[in-house]
Amino acid sequence: MSATAIENPVAAPRLTATLLPIMAIVFVAFLVIGVAMPVLPLHVHDGLGLGPFVVGLVAGSQFAASLISRPWAGHYSDARGAKRAVILGLLAAAASGLLYLLSLGFSGAPLISVAILLLGRGLLGGAESFIITAAVSWGLALADTGSTGKVIAWMGSAMFAAFAIGAPAGSALYAAYGFAAVAIATAVAPLAALLFVVRLPAVAPIQHARASFADVVGAVWIPGLGSALGSVGFGAVTTFAALLFTSRGWANGWLAYSAYAVAFILARVFFSHLVDKIGGAKVALVFALVETVGQVLLWMAVQPETALAGAALTGFGFSLVYPGFGVEAVRRVPAQSRGLAMGAYTAFLDLAQGLASPALGLVATGARLHVVFLTSAITVLGAAVVASWLMAHPTTAEGSPQ
Repeated sequence: MSATAIENPVAAPRLTATLLPIMAIVFVAFLVIGVAMPVLPLHVHDGLGLGPFVVGLVAGSQFAASLISRPWAGHYSDARGAKRAVILGLLAAAASGLLYLLSLGFSGAPLISVAILLLGRGLLGGAESFIITAAVSWGLALADTGSTGKVIAWMGSAMFAAFAIGAPAGSALYAAYGFAAVAIATAVAPLAALLFVVRLPAVAPIQHARASFADVVGAVWIPGLGSALGSVGFGAVTTFAALLFTSRGWANGWLAYSAYAVAFILARVFFSHLVDKIGGAKVALVFALVETVGQVLLWMAVQPETALAGAALTGFGFSLVYPGFGVEAVRRVPAQSRGLAMGAYTAFLDLAQGLASPALGLVATGARLHVVFLTSAITVLGAAVVASWLMAHPTTAEGSPQ
């Protein structure tokens, strides 16, 4: 394929081959994020000798930067083209790896070192925002209108697969070669992806007046709220499932994460087509109820097998809650604002993940740990309520009521 801009969407039978290169770019980009996730706390705490507050500050800085940069990422993708936005994101990700390396030169001055790390984490957060927002927008521009849900689901699958593989890979790199190896991988991998992305055809941006971010948020906030409520089950499993196993005296708490991940991927592989076939709101309703059942099982579990089943159902349910509501969000804005719509929509997920785990932690301090999952189940059930509302108030592709 040439690197010239194309405008015609690709029909569904050819969609897989068309999306795979973009999915590969998302995978590589998020692999470097996953690589750092398990080792940054160790590096800051053990390597630099700083306390838990600073560990949390370094980890949270990427989330904050991602949230803040969503509007910019969406605007840039819509106005300048998704390919340019992905390239900018990859360059920023590589630069963050260089900042990681630079911070190692100041290991004798921990506060200076961690300040440089914070800059790197902030830059990586902005890079993540640009890459995933633009990648989804790129895929939507290449696909026909009947494949919106599949595009959102598959890009998300590449992202979650990268997290799943990146975490153990990062731990292995850190154990064998230290944080310098993680920094080098963070700098080099995006550049390798950049050599690949420049060969892909760009999609010309639609030259029409674009809505403001405030207008887009007003259009997508209801599906965004649904996605945010549905994501609380995901946060509950990733943050508290292992602690539940430990508190009950059960071995191998990591199996809960594996059960969640396997079920998540299976649902995406076998059922992502349902979002486009029967509608995003209907799929979000059904799978939010499945996720709720999973959280209830975790709350009620007196045997590890029940908890594992709950984790699996949570992953299976949440897998299609996000693309289900995502389709509803995209339908509420004109085509020329798809990138901004995905940026605004994903910002709800960012915000929910930033608030849910601390809030559930407060529940855990005042009650027995398993009550966290009852609280999460009630919250996720709210996503089903939002989906029901969307079914009762459908919109056309241009965002007006039917």
